[in-house]
Amino acid sequence: MESMLETGAGAAAVAAVGGLVAAAGVCRQGSLRRRRRARTAPTRLQRRITKNKLISVHYKSFSNNIVSYCNAAVPGLPIIGNLHQLKEKKPHQTFAKWSETYGPIYTIKTGASPVVVLNSTEVAKEAMIDKFSSISTRKLPKAMSVLTRKSMVAISDYGDYQKMAKRNIMIGMLGFNAQKQFRGTRERMISNVLSTLHKLVSLDPHSPLNFRDVYINELFSLSLIQSLGEDVSSVYVEEFGREISKDEIFDVLVHEMMMCAVEADWRDYFPYLSWLPNKSFDTIVSTTEFRRDAIMNALIKKQKERIARGEARASYIDFLLEAERSAQLTDDQLMLLLSESILAAADTVLELLYQEIREACGGEAVTEDDLPRLPYLNAVFHETLRLHSPVPVLPPRFVHDDTTLAGYDIAAGTQMMINVYACHMDEKVWESPGEWSPERFLGEGFEVADRYKTMAFGAGRRTCAGSLQAMNIACVAVARLVQELEWRLREGDGDKEDTMQFTALKLDPLHVHLKPRGRM
Repeated sequence: MESMLETGAGAAAVAAVGGLVAAAGVCRQGSLRRRRRARTAPTRLQRRITKNKLISVHYKSFSNNIVSYCNAAVPGLPIIGNLHQLKEKKPHQTFAKWSETYGPIYTIKTGASPVVVLNSTEVAKEAMIDKFSSISTRKLPKAMSVLTRKSMVAISDYGDYQKMAKRNIMIGMLGFNAQKQFRGTRERMISNVLSTLHKLVSLDPHSPLNFRDVYINELFSLSLIQSLGEDVSSVYVEEFGREISKDEIFDVLVHEMMMCAVEADWRDYFPYLSWLPNKSFDTIVSTTEFRRDAIMNALIKKQKERIARGEARASYIDFLLEAERSAQLTDDQLMLLLSESILAAADTVLELLYQEIREACGGEAVTEDDLPRLPYLNAVFHETLRLHSPVPVLPPRFVHDDTTLAGYDIAAGTQMMINVYACHMDEKVWESPGEWSPERFLGEGFEVADRYKTMAFGAGRRTCAGSLQAMNIACVAVARLVQELEWRLREGDGDKEDTMQFTALKLDPLHVHLKPRGRM
């Protein structure tokens, strides 16, 4: 690789030097001192070439150190490493398959970057809990780094800022008291979903429905109310010069952000070429960032005006504005934290679940108060998270101090990925892990601590702040949906498990046939 750089860069250097010689021939009247400087001073291109050689040499030394520390390495190709083996959008399954050959901890190369991949519950929890102080820094790809500026709770590095930001979101939106405050809003959301589904079924009983569209729309309304105190129908955006609808707000703040976040920049994999332009990528990211910032600032401005008029409901933004007034947050950090809160809020088993709901609740609609009396529903929730984790591979982390994992020495500077999917398929922890079995969370052999074997919400100090709300919404929604409707997948949709990058979002949403159960 280094010789290739030398060949291409050398030709460019010859051309550059030739240009200097020609220029010197034209400017004959320059002083001898100036001519000597023109001949001997390195050009900008030459300096860049020298810098890149040094980076390349440093990389070779660094990557050799990593491989010698973690001996299990997946063979790859020169230059690109293992990138060609990760073309499909299911990296978690590829990582798990490699672990069968190379063990629960091994090294891969994504271009020039060595990455240590963890594939067992034991090693992953050692990294996230026992060795947290050495592995707490996030390593972000370029798109995520630009879009989040490392100021969002889930993305920021552990420290005073992250603690303050997490405290605010727990108090204002996701903690126990905030959950009580917004309970009525959550219940209305679920009722709205059911009302919409009943209406669609009555209009065309035989056509399959795209459940995601209905559910996401109501979930977005919930996130707006919790974040801003209002289900925003439209907002005037000064930079756009027009009023935009709620649908466009969703497209920009959620859809465009998610699509942009998974945009790959080849410079992430070859950092010694970071000086080269990637115009298409840079344009996509800068455009998405501009549109997101414009809409978020318009929403914040509108909410400040409502607060000034005394019309605003209590919400998460109140705590952020207070932090801004006390100089704990900048305007930019406030905007990004609020944006995060809006972005993040998006068979036989059914029959058993239906019977449990009937026995526990009779003909009454299930509420959050009923959840402790629905153990099978709780088991379904945890087994679903185990088998279909929302984030199969956690965002890369950065080892900032030399440490050890599973007996291996891991050098500072190493990137690390935790394969949650493989942890949930760990036969040392789960019996028949590939089988769907909510019963594993029930019965005599079950202990409450078993629920924490799943790592769908992370582990240690970086556990997901929204886990309580996720459980409340998911369990009540599933219970109400099963209580009122019979569900059947459209033919051929049962084995769709396509994922987008590191999230378990299906590229092709499931379509379902629904039939009202009738009055209980």
